[in-house]
Amino acid sequence: MIKKLTFLSCLLALLISTDAFAQKKPQDKSKPKLDVPTSDGKKPEVKKEPKPYKKVIDSTAITQKGLIDVHKVAEKYLFEISDSLIGKEIMTITRYSKTPAGGGIFGGEEINRQVVRFEKGQNHTIILRSITYVITTPNEDKPITQSVKNSSADPIIGIFDVLAYKKDPTGKINMSSVIDMTPTFESDTQIFSLNSISKQMLSIQSFQKDKSFIQFVKSFPINTEIRSTKTFSTTAPQISRTPAPKIGIDFPAGLDAGVVTMEINTSFILLPENPMRKRAFDKRVGYFANGYDVFEEDSQKSDTEIFAVRWRLEPKNQEDAEKQKRGELIEPKKPIVYYLDPATPDKWKPFIKQGINDWQEAFEFAGWKNAIRGEYWPENDPTMSLEDARFSVLRYFAAEIQNAYGPNVHDPRTGEIMESHIGWYHNIMSLLRDWYLIQTAAVDPQARNKKFDDKLMGELIRFVAAHEVGHTLGLRHNMGASNATPVEMLRNAEFQKKNGHTSSIMDYARFNYVAQPEDNVKDLFPRIGDYDKWAIKWGYSYFNGAKDDKEEKALLNEMTKDAYKNRRLWFGTETNPFDPRYQTEDLGDNAMKASNYGIKNLKRILPNLIEWSKESGEDYEELNGLYNSLTGQFRRYMGHVTKNVGGIYETPKTYDMAGNIYEVVPSVIQNEAVAFLNEQLFKTPKWLLDQNILAKIKPENGVEAIKSIQDGTLSSLLSGDRLVRLLETSTQQKNNYSVDELISDVRLGIFSEIRTNTSIDIFRRNLQKLFVSKLIETMSTDKNNTTSFNGRRIVLVDTDIPSIARGQLNELKNQLKIAAVSAPDRLTKFHLNDLVARIENAMKPK
Repeated sequence: MIKKLTFLSCLLALLISTDAFAQKKPQDKSKPKLDVPTSDGKKPEVKKEPKPYKKVIDSTAITQKGLIDVHKVAEKYLFEISDSLIGKEIMTITRYSKTPAGGGIFGGEEINRQVVRFEKGQNHTIILRSITYVITTPNEDKPITQSVKNSSADPIIGIFDVLAYKKDPTGKINMSSVIDMTPTFESDTQIFSLNSISKQMLSIQSFQKDKSFIQFVKSFPINTEIRSTKTFSTTAPQISRTPAPKIGIDFPAGLDAGVVTMEINTSFILLPENPMRKRAFDKRVGYFANGYDVFEEDSQKSDTEIFAVRWRLEPKNQEDAEKQKRGELIEPKKPIVYYLDPATPDKWKPFIKQGINDWQEAFEFAGWKNAIRGEYWPENDPTMSLEDARFSVLRYFAAEIQNAYGPNVHDPRTGEIMESHIGWYHNIMSLLRDWYLIQTAAVDPQARNKKFDDKLMGELIRFVAAHEVGHTLGLRHNMGASNATPVEMLRNAEFQKKNGHTSSIMDYARFNYVAQPEDNVKDLFPRIGDYDKWAIKWGYSYFNGAKDDKEEKALLNEMTKDAYKNRRLWFGTETNPFDPRYQTEDLGDNAMKASNYGIKNLKRILPNLIEWSKESGEDYEELNGLYNSLTGQFRRYMGHVTKNVGGIYETPKTYDMAGNIYEVVPSVIQNEAVAFLNEQLFKTPKWLLDQNILAKIKPENGVEAIKSIQDGTLSSLLSGDRLVRLLETSTQQKNNYSVDELISDVRLGIFSEIRTNTSIDIFRRNLQKLFVSKLIETMSTDKNNTTSFNGRRIVLVDTDIPSIARGQLNELKNQLKIAAVSAPDRLTKFHLNDLVARIENAMKPK
């Protein structure tokens, strides 16, 4: 559960000196004033009184009206802070506008965000304070309010002299205060620049003030934008660093010039004066959340208030609200609009826009029409900026990174999403191509090419765009969605056409790798599914009759209980380490069956990789990449299966729902998982060793490659945390799978040759040595050999695990001695005797 969310804060006090000694009586003006030196010998700074407004904002001033009226006077930017803005909370979002090449950072990416507040200070000053949300109280008029305030002092970012007051027509009442914020934005103030961690990661050393300046300031009705150029010196790379330079550490520009320059944009955007009603977070529905500790006067303990992060959708008027209540679709007062970066290649723009618009169907399920849409960025509009916090933008990055991401900026008080800048890296297309080819080329002829045609690549881009937009709507990954589809239905063309292979596009269920060539399945892509529509309904339904968030929570609870009757509407977290239903890159409700089908398709694809990657005049780098992708897919199948062993199902439930939250994975399924690993991995998968391919990309024939895959899976299978879970769960019922059964089942598979008195080849000899080594490690009596379960540190030597490992090794030793006597060849005999010696040596007391 998300406990709380705080923002990056900094403490930079700009001290304003006053006269060292105050005069109790008026000075005699006939006598010269004496400057009394301070303790360090310097004359005290004389406090300047505010001047008349027109003396400061004179005829040369260039003025922009907006959230903050900004006046440019000579080279200074004077901010006019209205009294109506004093005490109001403002979100500041700082982003890169332009970045040096090679550092792994890109224009449009967020650097930091913070809530700030202008306050009136002493002696004609304005204070800018950073606000951090950790604790709060709803009892503004109760004694506990003071206690909360005493425990949550917010840092001061800056103190600014008031240069002038703007007065009302009577000339008696101050309406606003003029301050000079130029030095703040020309300097390296943290919340308007990079934080210390970012600087360390980028090897940035010190700020170069003489090479930094403000480019411009623009002000709009609800926001003010500041663009600055900042230059930093860089840390020279260590001579021993290999390789050098390293992307993300050494900017090439820094290596050339000793400094790097970047453009940074900060948006000041006023948080809503009427905060959105919070929607209580529910574990059963996958939304990002925010929260803080709440102290109430009448409570006996503090509570953690956690609420979902979502956009504000409201009817335009009461008449529309009544229409929606009757089941009619209505348009929201303010729709959700995402603009496409004009730097996006033209041929991909329609597909990305369609990926955004695909969510319209889900919002209709919640009672809204035209609630979300993609738009092309208007050309030559001076009132709009890509970094402007009023606009949500999909930013296109010219980068080799194979990724995309969908963040959001939200009001920390309520979870209301203010805007989002989706990050899209150019090389995501390379990743999509590899995924689609390796997972579907056995059934889709379009995938059998080095370069996909624009229509296919466009549809792949559309899918990713829809997924990332889902995140910006507040949705988390639902890794359990794919588990709602029975494996055999993945091969059913009609079912796939109607439902797709997963119930949520927010799952990491890439493409349908289960469908076989004879199935004639054409719908291989993820798409917005049943869970997505339900989740949007949960997050964006408007409850016209609910008087507060508590009544809303009760209505939502009834909706959720009803939804949980349908397995396709369940949420499966992305963070559960022991529930095999919640996994990335998997399909279907049975990993063993799905992986068997997947391996069948990999066997069809592998012999064709040379043909599908060839290009005259090119080397075999493309073939090498595809072969690695294929073996990587095989590794994933092994991981999907392994998670069933020692698995525990976790289904979020409340008191008013039947059944338990935790259930042990049935023993029959765990047995099936181990049998799969024995058959598909521990029995050497020699089909992976296509020598026609290996001879073109690797100097070895695959012995160590196979060993590496087996080692990884065996280490996971016999890991301390898995064995501890098996110890725990096997005590609950006699027929639950146990540690002893696991090791016995694996041992029988790995040492099958000693029962049949057959030769043991090099692949199996390597595997058997690995198994014995891992059991010897498990038998260790070292008190530092620990693991954790449910947050508890467990010393393995104090459990039954070393005892079971010792007993298994002893039994194996006796079997190996007998088998060695009649070994069919010299290497097999040497190997068996060696294993006996290793076990006996490990068992000797030290």
